[in-house]
Amino acid sequence: MSAEPAMGRPQRLLSIIVTLQGHRQTTAVELAERFGVSRRTILRDIVALAEADVPVVADRGRYGGISLMPGAEIDVNRLTNSEADVLALLGVDGERARQLGLEDSAYSARDKLSSRRTWPPRRGEEPSLPLSEVIVVDGSDWFAPDETVDFSDFLIDLRRGSRLRIDYRSSGQTRSKSFVVDPYGLYSRAGRWYLIADVDDEPRMFAMVRLRGWHVLAEPRRLRPDVTLSSVAEDLAHRLERRNDVVVTARLDAQSEDLARRILGSRLLTVSPAEGTDSVVITVGYEELGGVRQLVQFTDHIEIIAPTEARALVRELAQNLLDRH
Repeated sequence: MSAEPAMGRPQRLLSIIVTLQGHRQTTAVELAERFGVSRRTILRDIVALAEADVPVVADRGRYGGISLMPGAEIDVNRLTNSEADVLALLGVDGERARQLGLEDSAYSARDKLSSRRTWPPRRGEEPSLPLSEVIVVDGSDWFAPDETVDFSDFLIDLRRGSRLRIDYRSSGQTRSKSFVVDPYGLYSRAGRWYLIADVDDEPRMFAMVRLRGWHVLAEPRRLRPDVTLSSVAEDLAHRLERRNDVVVTARLDAQSEDLARRILGSRLLTVSPAEGTDSVVITVGYEELGGVRQLVQFTDHIEIIAPTEARALVRELAQNLLDRH
């Protein structure tokens, strides 16, 4: 069985359903080969589908396999364009659907793929731009925890295909600033959502948690030719990851290494054993010195070694914390 072109997890989940609909029973190994992933990844996908009430089962043993439950009839063709669009983008991720105000389409799609009928969808006008044009979800690890942000109203306006005037508070600032933007769409990475847009033909990434307001302008968005939401978002993300204007060296308790890898993601540049101790020496890259605040959460499990300015900032932060308590 030849591997299909690489795809994200949401598309893969939908493709697994289509495959089981046609083959009725297959194995995790066969699905792994088809989709170019590991057997363990396929098994996690099956668990996710089962938890979303899709009637799939995995039988263990020599003659076991993955199949639809006996008597289950799944007709993917019954999905509306909106439901199929949501599944292809988000899979069975109900939380992301809720953040985007798409829970009705997600739940009605899951309803049609399961035997339960508990979420009646709302009726409304279909927006002009498809979701696949204005949303990109990147599931790779980065350096942020999940956010719980509801910007469904913003998504409705975004799909009008118009320019926007946004009020945005930049990192480290107390006041917001107004920008006229040509929006490509929303980009999700490691649980955080970003608006990807051009400002005076230059690409920018705006964290949705710092968006203070917006207004739809009476003119269509003006996008640069030969670029897409995905290509602009990936370029901006790579630029950000490569910016290491400040490199901090620190000594970290060895038992905190796994936590540091999860929290710091691509900011973690190197990890090496500290000879004769139960610790490791790490280097972490930031765009500015203020980024060292991220390391304070490791409390007494970390010691900043260099640069001296980073040590001084951590000392100041610790003293301010002590004074407040």
